[in-house]
Amino acid sequence: MAYIKKNDTVMVIAGKDRSKKGIVLEVLPKKNLVKIKDIAIVTKHKKAKRQNEVSKIKREESYINISNVMLISSDSKVCRVRVKTLENGKKARVCSRTNEIL
Repeated sequence: MAYIKKNDTVMVIAGKDRSKKGIVLEVLPKKNLVKIKDIAIVTKHKKAKRQNEVSKIKREESYINISNVMLISSDSKVCRVRVKTLENGKKARVCSRTNEIL
């Protein structure tokens, strides 16, 4: 089960964007990568291929390693996540500090 999913609020704990918060836009679990809104911005240059196209410089989010982010719980603090099996047999993500289901 994935610890971080789309639309989760996370904080970056390592790298150039350390201590910034953002919302997860995309997760690639097989590659252990995550894309976060307004984090890891890169500049890409787009060259005009045809006569009517315009060259442009595009700024967009890049992927960062999923190990460099931590989930933010409802009390606005970062928390480690563990998986707990519920009574009905389903698995749920639980904050290890507060035992709150995420």
